[in-house]
Amino acid sequence: MFLPLLLAAAVPDFAQVHSIFVARCTSCHNDAVKQGGLSLETHADTVRTVTPGSSAKSPLMARIRGDKAPRMPMGSSPLTGDEIATIAAWIDGGAPGPVRPEAARWKPSLELKAPPLPPGEEPHPLDRLLRAYFEANHIAPPAETTPALLDRRIHFDLSGLPPPPGEKPGDASALIDRLLADKQGYTHQWISFWNDLLRNDPGVIYHGDRKPITAWLEKALEANMPYDKFVRTLLNPLAKDDPEGFLIGVNWRGDINASQKPVMQAAQNTAQVFLGINLKCNSCHDSFINQWKLKDAYGLASFFSDEPLQLYRCDAPTGQIAQAKFLYPELGGVATDAPLAVKREQAAKLFTQPENGRTPRTLVNRVWRQLFGRGLVEPVDDMDAQPWSPEILDWLAADFVEHGWDVKHLLRRIMTSRAYRLASDGAEPKASYLFRGPLPRRLSAEQFADTVSAITGEWRLEIPRSAGKARMARDWEIKSTPLGRALGRPIRDQVFTERQNQPTTLQALELVNGATLAAMLQRGSRRLLGELPDAPEPLADSGAINSQTAAIEVDVRGRKRLWLVLEDVDSYDPSRVKAGWVGAAFDKGEVKGAWTQIAFKGRTTPSEALTAVLPSTMVIEVPRGATKFTATVGVDESSLLSEINPRIRFFVFGEAPDPSRLYAVDGAAPVELMHVKKKELLDHLYRYALGRDVTPEERRVVGKLDAASLEDTLWALFLSPEFQYIR
Repeated sequence: MFLPLLLAAAVPDFAQVHSIFVARCTSCHNDAVKQGGLSLETHADTVRTVTPGSSAKSPLMARIRGDKAPRMPMGSSPLTGDEIATIAAWIDGGAPGPVRPEAARWKPSLELKAPPLPPGEEPHPLDRLLRAYFEANHIAPPAETTPALLDRRIHFDLSGLPPPPGEKPGDASALIDRLLADKQGYTHQWISFWNDLLRNDPGVIYHGDRKPITAWLEKALEANMPYDKFVRTLLNPLAKDDPEGFLIGVNWRGDINASQKPVMQAAQNTAQVFLGINLKCNSCHDSFINQWKLKDAYGLASFFSDEPLQLYRCDAPTGQIAQAKFLYPELGGVATDAPLAVKREQAAKLFTQPENGRTPRTLVNRVWRQLFGRGLVEPVDDMDAQPWSPEILDWLAADFVEHGWDVKHLLRRIMTSRAYRLASDGAEPKASYLFRGPLPRRLSAEQFADTVSAITGEWRLEIPRSAGKARMARDWEIKSTPLGRALGRPIRDQVFTERQNQPTTLQALELVNGATLAAMLQRGSRRLLGELPDAPEPLADSGAINSQTAAIEVDVRGRKRLWLVLEDVDSYDPSRVKAGWVGAAFDKGEVKGAWTQIAFKGRTTPSEALTAVLPSTMVIEVPRGATKFTATVGVDESSLLSEINPRIRFFVFGEAPDPSRLYAVDGAAPVELMHVKKKELLDHLYRYALGRDVTPEERRVVGKLDAASLEDTLWALFLSPEFQYIR
């Protein structure tokens, strides 16, 4: 449907078409690489691949449409419908050359030098560069956003939460400084960004040699560790508490491709995260998507290996031994047979030395994308692509380094500029990108969950493995839920530099009918109305049980019944777990129930036990005169298989438990619940969730607030685009 519209309008010029090639094609099809003998860097190169006046007869179109194999871009997502339509319209219009002579071909530089600022009266350097950009591209300076939307934008970007409903928008610069000074709030927001990049997943039980780096990462963010030191510590961990888990990578179970060995992962991850270079393809063979070769991936991997590496091409040994070589050998190198400690130290130096402008540029680009929804360079893992403003990228990167690699300084510099204050650019994406302001950004999975929790008081619990009280926590601190995964939180078994957060059917199902959000809103609505009773605390808690056993002893004086609860914690296959209460007894009287045989690890004689499928709750009568209940709890030997991997928990309650809150909770909530009178509740919710007042029509639709109507109101608020997007 797009093609006739484009043909009826002016024929796209070559600049529009070329911008698509630069973003998606020229990493392979450039003058230096010429994969398949093809370059798309100039108009003269490109017209050799098309039939001017007929896109249907053009070999280029057959490849990008997938009519002829292999579809292009190879190993990457297809071009969008709009991009294909733009190229087709250009060809059908005669494939005209550039309106102006072609600019000098883009060649990224390692050297980092701040460009001179254009003359002007703007006090903020970025505003001068942006004004020059708008003038050069004939763009009328866009309007700024409203104070309320800017306030909301700043809060989410620096704390991950919306502004409290009583806060009045004021001096944006002062707000930025205040939120940056809040070490805990800043860490809670930005740690998910780094967890994605560094494949660190709090709440996940690691197996094999994979190690979490959460404790170090929290401290680094709270202390605002300079980024060059941050990178060096990740690449050369020396102290006891340094993050050695980043280089260890993931040890996959069973046989793996040679390209996935831990040292190869180290090369891939460091190049991708810190240099914006994708080495995944050329860890197996010479790359089809960029200029890097197999020997380049193995050369970088050698910096992290304590033994010589043999090159494997497509998992077949070549007999060649890799030579340690940095991706930019002009910066320096190391002897292949040097000790591992020496090689790691040199790698840390090469990634962060002043002559390497690639590392600061890559971080600046990633931060810009977080704040604006699109990078200065796209894709963010192809820093060889041309920025839409090389001057802004280089100036910010040089300023970042000049100020001690201070990430908070970088954030402050960007967020106090007019660029950040511009109204959200909600226009349809075009093939030829021009910056006109931040794009609308969907709340991250963690921001969504934490905001719902802050408004309703329904926080997730971080539960200790041993017996003890849980604590209310921010979403990032705990293993992801089905809702979080649907909203884009990745399972971090690899580096994630971009989240897939576009609306999907799975998201719709989780938001509308998922158990996670449904429970939060059902309980949250009752809590907001003061109708949710406190959950009873357990009389006994076994802690997490795997192959071990635990002794239970409970004082039952004054009790008429006991509730014996068996709960799954994180078993691989809960349906096959057989577990029970062995030797359950009162000091007076009998335990009445269905007894079966169960055998614990290391015991030869089976015992009788009260057993049930997971999860289960059994109610037993306390005999008259009884003062004590005892039992041993554990898992039957038949369940101790790796494909079951049982992890369960036993509780005893003296009154009917709340299935949603089995654990005793200690400590305050991450954000204190704001209690308001019922007659003010609707106004409070709209200001908190949306940053605006409720309209008369919305108030009429809601009507009288009770638990059911309030739950429906919360659904409507949290599912609305107005809530889910930062504009």
